[in-house]
Amino acid sequence: MERERRKKNSLRRFLAVLILLVLVFCGLAMFRVGGEPSVSMTPEMPGIGRATPVTVRLAEPRRGLYRARVELVQEDRTFPVTEKTWRPQPAWKPWGAKTAEDLLAFEVGGDTVEELKSGRASLRVIAERADSWLRRPQPVVAEMTLPVRLSPPTIGVISSQHNVQQGGSGVVVYRLGEGATESGVAAGERWFPGFPLPGGGGDYFALYGLPYDLDDSMAVTLVVQDDVGNRAERRFLDTFAPKPVAQGTIRLSDDFMTRVVPEILAKTPSVRAGETVLDSYLAINGELRKENRRWLVELAAESAKEFLWSEPFLPMKNAQVMSPFAVRRTYTYNGEPVDTQYHLGFDLASVRRAPIEAANAGVVVAARFVGIYGNVVVVDHGYGLMTLYAHLSSTEVEEGERVERGQVLGRSGETGLAGGDHLHFGILIQGMPVTPVEWWDRQWIRDRFAAKLGEAFSYQD
Repeated sequence: MERERRKKNSLRRFLAVLILLVLVFCGLAMFRVGGEPSVSMTPEMPGIGRATPVTVRLAEPRRGLYRARVELVQEDRTFPVTEKTWRPQPAWKPWGAKTAEDLLAFEVGGDTVEELKSGRASLRVIAERADSWLRRPQPVVAEMTLPVRLSPPTIGVISSQHNVQQGGSGVVVYRLGEGATESGVAAGERWFPGFPLPGGGGDYFALYGLPYDLDDSMAVTLVVQDDVGNRAERRFLDTFAPKPVAQGTIRLSDDFMTRVVPEILAKTPSVRAGETVLDSYLAINGELRKENRRWLVELAAESAKEFLWSEPFLPMKNAQVMSPFAVRRTYTYNGEPVDTQYHLGFDLASVRRAPIEAANAGVVVAARFVGIYGNVVVVDHGYGLMTLYAHLSSTEVEEGERVERGQVLGRSGETGLAGGDHLHFGILIQGMPVTPVEWWDRQWIRDRFAAKLGEAFSYQD
């Protein structure tokens, strides 16, 4: 009897548990919906242009993401942008696989929505929640309104007589339309940023160089861009004079390489010694040369946004030109060519340990040992214009010091890759070497530089 009663009680308990489970299952299936997903939109630009990248982040940790779509709304028009569906947990099954968070990455703009117009538009994300048998919850809707700009700002050239030679320099003055955030001159792969013209008025100017290795005037353009990526280009050169590349030969000797290589290796940890002194020299002459030129470009990024000079540039006194600008040098060893590099400066020599004077007023931004240049001084003259004095035996100025035109910076020498006591002098615009000859010419500065800038530049000829 007792045994039968226990069996009946066990059966009742089992049925009760079973009924409870069925009720729970039915309750979950009928009522358990997904939680409200969190939605955040992050455009990479402050507005919508031709193709603005946007990232939407969604998260729903309860049952996981279900479905989301993105629309672009302008006035009474709605344009589909993208959508995605996920598999959430079943309503009755509070365990198992789900996508708790995900990203939607897409581009939106004039290139993706043909009928989009300039003005304003709203990005709308509609994130649907996982439903149940009886409940169809409302989706979560997030919106962001952004300006729509589909045309680049206008650009008008104000200055005239843009006559430039290969390896030379120039300046252009221009006016920008509304919305411009960046402008300057593109010359092949080089970039020369524009700056507001001193004195106000809203105009801009760009000091640029024509690369020594660029012989295509069509690759030189004035560029303007707004904050949503719209870009316009305009050619402005009146004449462009290609310049044949001069050729030169440097004959390497063991004595020379044994003299210059050890010091550079000792002071330049980034360069590893090769198996032979020739291997080390070639690494210095090639890879380190590139590294040093990149350093000059980086240095130019910190140039003062003001003119630090007002007089013509001084050449080295009583100096003989040992090598001009932009010579394509072939290096030979035991009569065989082993390397080719451009020499991008003027080699000037007078007497040993000659005093080296600042070509113009400015601020010393480098006074240190730098690879192929040896002991070098770099003077910033503002707006990316710098002068370089290399192979010095000693320096007499410190970084951050303001120097005057004609002030002694150091003494000539043969540090770095110098074959004898001399000065390697360079003019740089945004870190790119240009021929110094123009900057030594009073008339060139007056007519090609100062006259275009007008009252914005106080030139004392």
